Formats: sequence, C-alpha cells, structure tokens
Amino acid sequence: MPGCKKTTIRDIEKGYPAKQFIAKLRRLADCIEEGKMFRIQVAGERITVPPDAIINIEHEREEGIEEIEFQIKWPLLKD
Repeated sequence: MPGCKKTTIRDIEKGYPAKQFIAKLRRLADCIEEGKMFRIQVAGERITVPPDAIINIEHEREEGIEEIEFQIKWPLLKD
C-alpha cells in the first residue's frame, strides 16, 4: 500500500553520562507537566511521545542485580 509505514521491532538500550540523562529527564518532566508531546532521538530514530502516554515505574531484582525502569507507553497510530 502506498503511504503505509512498516513498523519494525526495536529493543535498544543506550547509556548516557549523568548530565545528559538529567537534561533529558528535565525536558521530559517539563513536557509532561505542560501536557505537551515530547520529542527525542534514540539511536538515530526520532520518536514523538504523545502527551496522553501511560507512564509507569518498574522495579526488577534478580541474581544480585536491581533495576528501575521509567516506562512511557502509547499505542502506535495506524496509517
């Protein structure tokens, strides 16, 4: 179909220096507070998070490792 975008599966994890991470979190927090969409580029792909995205925090613990994930989820729009 012309004009249809094919969605590919991605699972990328990227580390950032503390100052860059803090700046991204501040921008995200400002957008959430203001009810605006948040735009970010991850591994070369631009991503737009809608203001009504679901936000949650996940905690995992296994074999001597603990992890906290700040998750933002939203449905993909179909073309």
